[in-house]
Amino acid sequence: MTWDPRSLPDLAGRVYLVTGSNAGLGYFACEQLVRAGARVIMSARHPNRLSAARAAIRRRVPDAAPDATEPLILDTSNLGSVRSAAASVRGRGALDGVLLNAGIVHAPKTRQTTIDGHEVVFATNALGHFALAGELLTALAEAGADAGPTGGAGPTGGAGRTGRMVWVGSMSASLTPYDPVDPQLADGYSAWRAYVQSKIATAALGFEADRRLREYAVPVASVVAHPGYSTGGRTPGIAGVNEPSRVKRFTDNLQAVLAQSKEHGAWPLVRALTDPAVEGGEFWGPRTGSRGAPRRQTAAKITRDPAVAARLWDVAETATGVRWPFEAAAQLAVGRSTT
Repeated sequence: MTWDPRSLPDLAGRVYLVTGSNAGLGYFACEQLVRAGARVIMSARHPNRLSAARAAIRRRVPDAAPDATEPLILDTSNLGSVRSAAASVRGRGALDGVLLNAGIVHAPKTRQTTIDGHEVVFATNALGHFALAGELLTALAEAGADAGPTGGAGPTGGAGRTGRMVWVGSMSASLTPYDPVDPQLADGYSAWRAYVQSKIATAALGFEADRRLREYAVPVASVVAHPGYSTGGRTPGIAGVNEPSRVKRFTDNLQAVLAQSKEHGAWPLVRALTDPAVEGGEFWGPRTGSRGAPRRQTAAKITRDPAVAARLWDVAETATGVRWPFEAAAQLAVGRSTT
């Protein structure tokens, strides 16, 4: 099927959760989903910023339903916040998909730790999303119960009605493919390494999740996507969401050959989340790598290494205390599909 990121398939009746919804890629992913008729649970750390983002969507998508967005306070660097938010989402029922987008791009110059004692970039970008995806697995499996583990058509769910989780990777994993043998960077911390390792871990966990979901026949697809080189200075100005300075506009536009807007950067993420043809274990990004329409791509070798992924999975389980309920999710799906 031909995919038009400006005209998505009808998503009426679908429910998605997007982390980091108040700005950047997360905001534009939410706007695109709402335009297609979906109901979106928008999450962010700050209530005022979240309110501003929801107001922007109401202004820019005036024909959206009154309940097209719902607010959810969620800080992925805080495991208590993750558990609380996940419990709230599970209480809403089935969830069609979660976009694991929130994160720190500009890492601190010196190593900092979270309230849980973890290095803040790794915690925010990788550990929090690992915990959230695990806590939401049964809700995602409910949505996918009619479709089967590979995303086919079910008796009532329609083509592609499979629960889906999308992990946001980065071009940096190919530029400097560090092996995260010390993912918490207790030694040798640098801002760049902290960011890159967190994104390598995020992608590796996403691919490992797909392997394990298939092993247990859970009807949930795990996909990894990246936004290319997306900058705020090439992004439409939106009050309360994106308000770049003139200097930012000027410097970012000098990179027009390589860069694109955050709005376009959200395209691969949204396609990975909603396209019925996308399958678990795939990697999606802009056509040229840094910009362009979304295409299926090949992820950095280190992110596809099962040994690296298994090691990181063990680290994440230990750090978060979350064990994904694969068997319960599989049994839930089977029970729902036979009723």
